[in-house]
Amino acid sequence: MSASAPPLRKAIHGRGQATLEAFGRGAVFSDLSFTYPLKLISPQISGPSPVAIAYVLSYGGGLISGDQIDLGAETRKDATLVLLTQGSTKVFPSRTIDRIRASNVFTPQTDGPNHVSQDTTRQILSAKIASGSNLILLPDPVTCFARSNYTQTQTFRLELGASLCALDWYTSGRMSRGEEWVFERYRSVNEIHVDGKRVARDVMLLEEPNGREVGPLAARTLKARMAPYSCYATLFLIGPAVAPVLAYVEQEMRSIVQFQAAAPADLIWSFSPLEHGGIVRAAGAETETVKFWLKRMLEPVQSVIGPEAFDKILI
Repeated sequence: MSASAPPLRKAIHGRGQATLEAFGRGAVFSDLSFTYPLKLISPQISGPSPVAIAYVLSYGGGLISGDQIDLGAETRKDATLVLLTQGSTKVFPSRTIDRIRASNVFTPQTDGPNHVSQDTTRQILSAKIASGSNLILLPDPVTCFARSNYTQTQTFRLELGASLCALDWYTSGRMSRGEEWVFERYRSVNEIHVDGKRVARDVMLLEEPNGREVGPLAARTLKARMAPYSCYATLFLIGPAVAPVLAYVEQEMRSIVQFQAAAPADLIWSFSPLEHGGIVRAAGAETETVKFWLKRMLEPVQSVIGPEAFDKILI
């Protein structure tokens, strides 16, 4: 008689809401609430305009397979909300799922790129940004451990005159443990709407080919496809408050000189203009290389959030 499979760990669904309003020369949260395993904290800061920081944290320093975080963010007129994290978002594999797979009684379901399986870690962000307000989303990168499965969906709805600076980035994994691009699946979706019109939808899906046909060429591993870089970043810039950043990016782009190199550069990047803004993409051999470059490119945002808040981003 075969042994019965151990029970599945019950997934935890954490919810949170951060609503920021301008109050005189300052900013106050009319709603800053959360449930386990999500935690939101907001230190006191000063700035040139009504600005506040909220750190998005998780108990235990990471997320377990099957957990879901559902966060809402809203900035009202004249308020600037800076959303940060403290350290990378770590996505752990599930020990229970590993045991079930080892017992050969668990068969993963693969119903296409939009399928979310039982052991997927999920993060959902829904943001509303009022005219004259700003959302600055600059988390640390997502780091997926070996055998982890992660999906995130971020939707931003801006009124005309609102501004968004949103960073979405990820690393190859725990390189110090020899883990490079060995997670099961990573999927990230970013949607941006301005005045009710969708101006951008960006989808990134990373997974091993697992024997699927890819045409006449032999399938390459995820690690081979992502080499030689270990960190990839996408920066979305929309609205009048980030116009100085866009101008700086375009100036840097015009100064690039193309030439044939003997070896890949430590960092490469590109810029794509959008209606109301643009998208910056970068890849680097090291996470620190990408981080320092991003902070340099974002220096003009200091005029929006102030030096105290700027010192806390990308550290």
